[in-house]
Amino acid sequence: MANRIRLAVDAMSGDQGAEVCVAATLAAVNENPSISALLVGRTSVLEPLLGTPHPRIRIVDAPEVVTMDEPPARALRQKKASSMAVALQLVRSGEADACVSAGNTGALMMMGRSILKMYPGIERPAIVKLIPSLHNRCYVLDLGANVDTSAEHLFQFALMGSLMVAAIDGKAAPRVALLNVGEEEVKGSEQVRLAAHSLAACEALNYIGYVEGNDLFQDVADVVVCDGFVGNIALKTGEGVALMVMEVIEQAFQRTAMSRVLGVIARPFLNRLLRQIDPRRHNGASLLGLQGVVVKSHGNADARAFRAALRQAAAEVRMRVPQKINARLDELAF
Repeated sequence: MANRIRLAVDAMSGDQGAEVCVAATLAAVNENPSISALLVGRTSVLEPLLGTPHPRIRIVDAPEVVTMDEPPARALRQKKASSMAVALQLVRSGEADACVSAGNTGALMMMGRSILKMYPGIERPAIVKLIPSLHNRCYVLDLGANVDTSAEHLFQFALMGSLMVAAIDGKAAPRVALLNVGEEEVKGSEQVRLAAHSLAACEALNYIGYVEGNDLFQDVADVVVCDGFVGNIALKTGEGVALMVMEVIEQAFQRTAMSRVLGVIARPFLNRLLRQIDPRRHNGASLLGLQGVVVKSHGNADARAFRAALRQAAAEVRMRVPQKINARLDELAF
């Protein structure tokens, strides 16, 4: 098949282990005939989990594993035969179109920079993720790759995020905002205020100003930019609230006989609502800025959530997101 999408899956990393990665990969390949996969990890572990050989899944042996608490610099130096490193090398060599990993975020970022390199003019990768908003959706970055960012880094994140939304959603002028503690110009840290001046002066961006945390889900902006410390807390808080709401709704319709009857009647509506806010359906964050598609799954993702990360990677490959961003950066002479 000419349009085959080849995903390199780091099957050994993450909190849930290879069983989840293999199950999710099988599901993703079976639901989409254009996807093939390279399961990267210890053959002795992966072969029994895969069972009967699949015509579109191949195991690539990698004897080492980057642990979740391993210092990223040490992983970069000492784990060149790890499943994470080998999966990234498959993307660099052209044997795979994208890498998906649930592993150590810092190690994935450092290895990605070393193996795949950065876009020209971009200093750091940023983790970007789509979150559902009231009437549409919003992309937020950075979500944890950089906990200390300069104004220039925030500007670069905004530019990459805007170009990504243009590539994926086809919007000519995505609305770009900075996440802040207020909408007034005097609010925020020095880095945020300096970034705001740079963004306002950039004709290539549709910068709309500051937004606050509650605006993330209100369809106020298409791209929201922040440093990784703030972004990671905002993301995890939002996901925690969504899980709580899901649990509260389920419990409410189980309390009495009448509530159970009402639950049966309301089930179609409830299912749509729960699907919309379920964090597992939106699992998968891109390491934007690398010369290739790299998608980071939650470390504790189950098979359903990891499959969502695989879908995200396949979509970015299909829409040629890195190539479009690179071409646009060249046009801007950035």
